[in-house]
Amino acid sequence: MASSDAVRENGDVEEPPRSALIFLGTGCSSAVPNALCLIRPSDPPCHVCSQSLAIPPEQNPNYRCNTSLLIDYCQAGDEHKYILIDVGKTFREQVLRWFTLYKIPQVDSIILSHEHADAILGLDDVRVVQPFSPTNDIDPTPIYLTEHSMESISMKFPYLVHKKLKEGQEVRRVAQLDWKTIETDCKKAFVASGLEIIPLPVMHGEDYVCLGFLFGGKCRVAYLSDVSRILPTTEQYISKDNGQQLDLLILDTLYKKGSHNTHFCFPQTLDAVKRLCPKRALLVGMTHEFDHQKDNEFLKDWSKREGIPIQLAHDGLKIPVDL
Repeated sequence: MASSDAVRENGDVEEPPRSALIFLGTGCSSAVPNALCLIRPSDPPCHVCSQSLAIPPEQNPNYRCNTSLLIDYCQAGDEHKYILIDVGKTFREQVLRWFTLYKIPQVDSIILSHEHADAILGLDDVRVVQPFSPTNDIDPTPIYLTEHSMESISMKFPYLVHKKLKEGQEVRRVAQLDWKTIETDCKKAFVASGLEIIPLPVMHGEDYVCLGFLFGGKCRVAYLSDVSRILPTTEQYISKDNGQQLDLLILDTLYKKGSHNTHFCFPQTLDAVKRLCPKRALLVGMTHEFDHQKDNEFLKDWSKREGIPIQLAHDGLKIPVDL
């Protein structure tokens, strides 16, 4: 990662990165706090969830919305394009909290990793980041997804999939989306708002293929939000042993102990980080078992021991990157 005070070999000061990654959400599907901990508290109460009642969310790194990433991509000049990965159940809250803070005016394109609730159920709210038109007379936002996700969304959100109005049918204001299917193949890159994206198929349970994404030329970033096993073909694109070392790996971790059939848990996540050996790693998808400050202290020691900087990400985290 470039820093604002980086110096080239000839002594010139490098310009700070103009692109950035904004973590809109870093939590699991049920988000954190876990509502059950609040309506049926344990004895003693869950520390992480009960803390949410005392500390405002914007000051509490343990308050986690559904995992989602916004890529603020500045290719040339001062023009910024905003690429959103996943639009979960908490999307409207993420817009209110982080789009307003970072002055994000719109979303230019959307990428979906899969069609589960925590990745798509905010699609109806995409209209809040589009220009207002009661007759839907606006340019639709490109949205990239697999054929399987397209079929599922067509059933869940039939009114968002472009269809001609039937005779006598009223126009209703809904999100305007331009559906573009992509393949689950590392060799089939696509371009979203000027940024080349390489799909990274991973297993999300042994009966389901989910997509991660690789992007960035100067700074190589891999985003694997929902993964229980990394396929060998995908690992070839993102591991140091294959000469493809990542500058940043963003990786799933659900529970602190044990294992899970559809997600990495902490032990598997750390094993994967050691195997892939990125220059830096940030973790997402955490349940209420993770305490941000306490577990980042553990990870600080782990980082020193293993030589790979790694931390839990948090909602609202913004990282400058050169893409």
